[in-house]
Formats: sequence, structure tokens, C-alpha cells
Amino acid sequence: MGTMAGGAGGALRLPGLHGYAAEFSPYCPGRAACAAAQYYGMAGCGTLAVLEQTEAGIVLLRSFDWNDGLFDVTWSENNEHVLITCSGDGSLQIWDTAKTKGPLQVYKEHTLEWDPAVGKSLRTFKGHEGVIYSTIWSPHIPGCFASASGDQTLRIWDVKAPGVKLVIPAHQAEILSCDWCKYDENLLVTGAVDCSLKGWDLRNIRQPVFVLLGHTYAIRRVKFSPFHATLLASCSYDFTVRFWDFSKPNPLLETVEHHTEFTCGLDLSLHNRGQVVDCAWDELVKIYTPSCLAVPV
Repeated sequence: MGTMAGGAGGALRLPGLHGYAAEFSPYCPGRAACAAAQYYGMAGCGTLAVLEQTEAGIVLLRSFDWNDGLFDVTWSENNEHVLITCSGDGSLQIWDTAKTKGPLQVYKEHTLEWDPAVGKSLRTFKGHEGVIYSTIWSPHIPGCFASASGDQTLRIWDVKAPGVKLVIPAHQAEILSCDWCKYDENLLVTGAVDCSLKGWDLRNIRQPVFVLLGHTYAIRRVKFSPFHATLLASCSYDFTVRFWDFSKPNPLLETVEHHTEFTCGLDLSLHNRGQVVDCAWDELVKIYTPSCLAVPV
């Protein structure tokens, strides 16, 4: 199914599949997953591709097909073989890479929190007035998570409390992505259709603590670095991946232009310092270390 493209360890082509999300394994260095869809996600099926970086390059370790496009993927934090994907039919799928077929389970509700042992959602959170594009658990505060929406707001929730905890009118455009800083429990970043990245301090939401400009089309995904408190990466419909340090007078560190279509998936490795995985609608998944991360920042 996959064929090599580029140099060793550089890229893997998934013919006929357009990448929407990519994430490194939190357990296995050099292993990553990509959620992809046929026909740009507008029709057809989806595929979960599990990739392994070897001395010869990136190889396809396992692939699983679903009867609708797959648009996001994340690894389990308590089982190195388990992943979860979401699809255009409104369902979530749990997969086991140790098995050749799947999925293990399928859930179909519109909810934010699941317990596979229970088999149904634990709680439903309502409040957004538009499509919810991104959610992220706080790495600091148990039971706390953030969500970004087409209603132009970033919202903070607590699973133990009814209703929304905090509403931030973050952009005057749809917000497609958000992430929590790994080193500051009060700092989040949002990326939006207005081409901007904004940093938000939850203690004072009247104005952003930073604004990063440079992308020329909507920002599809943003990720804080797991190794640097002020460094983050973003990918966009402008085909680029950009690396930033918001503490610097000139925050744009590097622009990577190695895709020829919308770049939708992005992640930074927890194991290999400076290593990045991304995917795009050009059928390519790439693992690389940008020059700005090849040396200590």
C-alpha cells in the first residue's frame, strides 16, 4: 500500500489517501500513526496507517480501513498498541496494532469523554454554537480540557463541573486548533482561519499574550514543543509547516515547504528531540528534523 518517497527516513507515500492527522507514539520512538481519507475526505473510505522509522526509511507497519474518511487519530496512554480514530460518519474507532483486523470497538455518539470499559460516553458537554474542531486535555490539571470551535471561541471545561468554566472570544474567525503549553498550566495557543496564532493566559483573557503572523491561509493544527517552553509548530492550508519561538523579537524560526497540498497533520516527538511528523493532502507522510530544532534553541 505504501511506497517510499524521498531519502531514507524522509517520507512515505499513501497512494490515493489524503492525510488529515499524524501523531507519534508515546511509547515507541520512530513510530507514528496517520489518519487519512480518500477523495480529500469528501467521499470514499478512510485508512489508519501505522508507520515505523527504520535505517532504510519509513515503512508501513500496519494499516486498517474504515468505510468512511478518518480525520483524526491519537494513541492510548495506557496501552502501546491501542489507537483511537474519528470518522465522517460520526463514530470513534478503537484499533489494536497487535491485531491484523479491527476495530476492537466502535462508538457512535457526539461526546467528548469516553471510557472503553463502560462502552458509552461518561458525559456530554454542551455550550459551543458551532462545529468543534479541536479538543485537548490539560497536561497539568486533572479533568480539565480545552476546546476550539467554529463559533470563534476557545472554551475551558472541567469534567467535575456542570457547564463551561471559561469562554475566550479568541479570534474573529473559525478556530481550527488549540494546544496546551507543556510548561505553563495557564498558557494555551489557538490557530484559526484568520491565519493567526494567538497565545492565551487563562488568568487574563482580555488580550492575547502573543500573536504570531506569517501563514497565508487557515492554520489547520498547532502544537507546543514537549522540550521548549516557548517553542511551537503550526501547519496550514498554505502548504507550509512553520516553527516559532514567541519569546524572540522575530518569532518565526523556520518555514518548511515540502508539501504540495493542504498540510493538515502535525506532531512533535516525545522521544527524539526535534523530530517532527506531518501529513498532507499530497498523499505524503514525512518525518524530519527541521534545521531550527537540530541545534539547541
